[in-house]
Amino acid sequence: MTHDPRPALLRAALDATEHGWPVFPLRPGDKRPAGHPEASCPGTGRCADGHLVPEQRATLDPVRIRAAWSTRSYNVGIATGPAGLLVVDLDTLKPTDEEGTPDGVTSFKALCDRAGQPVPATYRVRTASGGEHLYFAAPAGVRLRSTAGTLARKVDTRGWGGYVVAPGSILPNGPYAVVDALPVAALPAWLLEALTPPQKPAWPVVLPMPSSKSRYADVVLQRETAAVASALEGAREAELFRAARAVGRLVAWGDLDRRTVEAAFQAAGESAGLRPAECRSTLRSALNWSIRNARPRETA
Repeated sequence: MTHDPRPALLRAALDATEHGWPVFPLRPGDKRPAGHPEASCPGTGRCADGHLVPEQRATLDPVRIRAAWSTRSYNVGIATGPAGLLVVDLDTLKPTDEEGTPDGVTSFKALCDRAGQPVPATYRVRTASGGEHLYFAAPAGVRLRSTAGTLARKVDTRGWGGYVVAPGSILPNGPYAVVDALPVAALPAWLLEALTPPQKPAWPVVLPMPSSKSRYADVVLQRETAAVASALEGAREAELFRAARAVGRLVAWGDLDRRTVEAAFQAAGESAGLRPAECRSTLRSALNWSIRNARPRETA
């Protein structure tokens, strides 16, 4: 009789939500998100208003969770940003790493030593590859992004824009398992400082010269890019998405050139503090949806 892993994986998903951590399905036996990628988004169903990334699909709703995990043996992803978590990911060495390269655990201990602090005691998970995830509570009001190698080699972090595989999930090379069920500790001040990028001077946004056929379209573009540039932390990506969708119909009607619109919003988003790749992804999704769904001018 074949063992059905779905009940245990459902339990893992519900266990995560008991901590207040929103979850979403990962592919069975894998750590990649289930569902379609943005490049092949059909723009229907849950994505009718634009492609939803896993962070946006994560939920605490037990009804939705039970419905999803009753269909397939999904692994479990925790959306770290919405969960209020900053997870330090200590990776293991790979066969391609140079001899003498320290693994993540060693590198992180060295970071702690340099800061004059002990390795923090907190909720800890062993990954399928033998690495470790250290869970920390992110400070209220601070939106920490995920990083790769910023702190040290083999030391990544997962915050906004990222996720971790929840304990109880199973990969071909092993399970993710809790090895220290301590309460999640607050992110140490020295770690917060190391992960906080220096403040950039507030330069005025320089937009490309408009190349539209309509003064009205120019005004709309200037108004919406200004709204993005002045958006507050925590609302910047949503404001960029909203504004790009609002302008997308003018691109569909031929009043604005798409390259001009993308350049203007890219400059505004980066000025607000968004990462370049984040701006490009949000812009592509919002404009594609708006152009695809724009009504003819005479019926708008």
